[in-house]
Amino acid sequence: MELYIDIALIITSIALIASVILQNKGVGLGGLTGQDSGGVFTARRGIEKTLFWVTIVLSGLFFILTFAAVLIQG
Repeated sequence: MELYIDIALIITSIALIASVILQNKGVGLGGLTGQDSGGVFTARRGIEKTLFWVTIVLSGLFFILTFAAVLIQG
């Protein structure tokens, strides 16, 4: 049982990292160009909205799996 939770944690963490990185498109070099895009609100639509909710679900799943791993090890 502990092995399955560990594998699920690894898969969930990789997916969570990927979803967070995909959300930060164009932010990395924003300060170098002199453009300030931080103060502009844009509505999430389509794939951005889906990716936003996937990230929330993955973070909740990661929390639950981590809590279960601690309880089993415990």
